[in-house]
Amino acid sequence: MQTTSKGHTPLKSAQRSVTAAKIQRNVSTLLAYALVLLLCSFVLLPIGWMLTAALKPDRVPVFTVPTEWFPTIHWHWENFARTLTNPTRPFLRYMLNTLQIVVGNIIGTLFSCTLVAYAFARLRFRGSELLFNLLVITMLIPWQVLMIPQFLLFHKIGWYGTYLPLIVPSFTGNAFFIFLIRQYMRTFPRELDDAARIDGCSYWGIFRYLMLPLSAPVLAVCTVFVFLGAWNDLLGPLIYLTSGTQFTVAIGLANMVTRANTDWNLLMAANLISMIPVIIVYFVAQDKLIGGIASVGLKG
Repeated sequence: MQTTSKGHTPLKSAQRSVTAAKIQRNVSTLLAYALVLLLCSFVLLPIGWMLTAALKPDRVPVFTVPTEWFPTIHWHWENFARTLTNPTRPFLRYMLNTLQIVVGNIIGTLFSCTLVAYAFARLRFRGSELLFNLLVITMLIPWQVLMIPQFLLFHKIGWYGTYLPLIVPSFTGNAFFIFLIRQYMRTFPRELDDAARIDGCSYWGIFRYLMLPLSAPVLAVCTVFVFLGAWNDLLGPLIYLTSGTQFTVAIGLANMVTRANTDWNLLMAANLISMIPVIIVYFVAQDKLIGGIASVGLKG
């Protein structure tokens, strides 16, 4: 058997090379996980402080120097129940009100945007490119420009003080979501449409039984974006809602901050509670959300 100048066989040298490569790969993986954990700590640190503040009793200073990351006294978990059942600020009612608006916006956005996107992506008609370009241009118009005309319109038709101004506009389409869905639908081969028409499907049948099931990832992306936008919206409900029983989560959180004697423990508890639905939606739609974002816009 041949040996190297140091008396090692080629087999042993190859084994050492493989072992060194494995060690290097493990070290790289360990460093990557350490970096991810470090970055996650910057995100979770404020949430940890919010939990600490939420567990403090009433009239105990929340903003301390140095920062108190863990409560040094008894933890008051009942603050979360007090937040939900507070008679002056019924946060549970605010959450239910917000869910009504969120569900209405999701239904309206998916219904209108999928139909328009399907027409732009799969149907051939004169002027489609011009109409789509005009649609994209409307994305440059800020919502604040349309705020006063919309308010005057909804007030004139008697919708002021109701949820209708916050829900009905979603049934008229959204340029951003139409663009996303259209780009995703254009990635499907045209042969699918031809095969479906040979089998006797109409345009509506192709949309219902072919396009919608295949577009589930991008629809999940749109659903999450609509949910976040409607759940965190403050300006819209602040303009159109007049009754305290109609207030949303964003208005409820804003009203909990007063000029003096703010109950910071209850406010932080309300903030943490308002994050729970968002986290649930993300974990439910996580797989489709990541796949949809990665594949949207692959084809122009």
